Amino acid sequence: MTGDVALDRFLGGLTARDASEHTRRSYATAVRTYLEWLAERGIDWRRPSRNDLRAYLEVLSDGRARTSVGQRLGAIRSFYRFASRHDLCAGDPWGAIATPRQPKRLPQVLEAREVEDLLAAIDAEGITAASGGGRAPALTAALVLRDRALVETAYAAGLRISELAGASLGALDLERGEVRVVGKGRKERIGLLGRPARQALATYLADGRPVLLARRTTDGPAAPPSHVFLNQRGAPLGVRGLRFRLDRLRARAGLPLGVSPHTLRHSFATHLLDGGADLRVVQELLGHESLATTQIYTHVSGTRLRTAYLEAHPRARSAGRVADRPASRSS
Repeated sequence: MTGDVALDRFLGGLTARDASEHTRRSYATAVRTYLEWLAERGIDWRRPSRNDLRAYLEVLSDGRARTSVGQRLGAIRSFYRFASRHDLCAGDPWGAIATPRQPKRLPQVLEAREVEDLLAAIDAEGITAASGGGRAPALTAALVLRDRALVETAYAAGLRISELAGASLGALDLERGEVRVVGKGRKERIGLLGRPARQALATYLADGRPVLLARRTTDGPAAPPSHVFLNQRGAPLGVRGLRFRLDRLRARAGLPLGVSPHTLRHSFATHLLDGGADLRVVQELLGHESLATTQIYTHVSGTRLRTAYLEAHPRARSAGRVADRPASRSS
């Protein structure tokens, strides 16, 4: 079987697993570039030698950051695992090759006050839009209600951006404070909603969403969308729209670059652990298959605890930095 045919089957498998468009596109680019490199040298993709792989690793590493190299190799190895499971090749030839170790990066987390700053930016943007006169007051008010419900829901339930964009009206139970979402691998889970999120959603659904829905054009589907969050044309607010909105709010709130919808998910998990939640509870709420994936937040929380200690304890930063000095041995 040619590499191109195997790649098409691999990408079809990603689609069946409900991988995001971004994932499919990046995996396709990484694997196709690799297969083309092998084909140009007359190398069978099913049986490259160690020297072949080392040569490609050298090409791949030229001018690229280690994270970029790691992402491309991850896509290639995922391709080989798929091919091996479907008897298209004997196994993953990269398994015997030492690849660059990736730097461990802790997730970016907002402080609780920064979440409040983000919410305050929604009201500030609404005031600016209303005073500018370029948008109908009813539409401006509806968008403010929507954005507040968006941020409150993302932070309260720790949702992925795709889960937020795909949330449907039938998945909401405001009385119980729950939202049912479909995550990675089409696995369903329940996200919990606190009082601020429930109130923001209830107000948006009563006073904001109907305004947006009324702006829907007749060119779209006959049935109105069941998505919770709509754009100003009454259509579902997609992942790109969500990213754009949050980045606008981030800038207005004065938060650093890199704050994204996933930052709210990281903040959700870290704040739960800071508050004493059990790690397995956080794992369940995040929808992680493995506890190891959730454990990164223990490092974030530990760092925050040390910072709090150094700032609050009267002897933590005393003369001689007693807290940081190793214990002396008895003579």
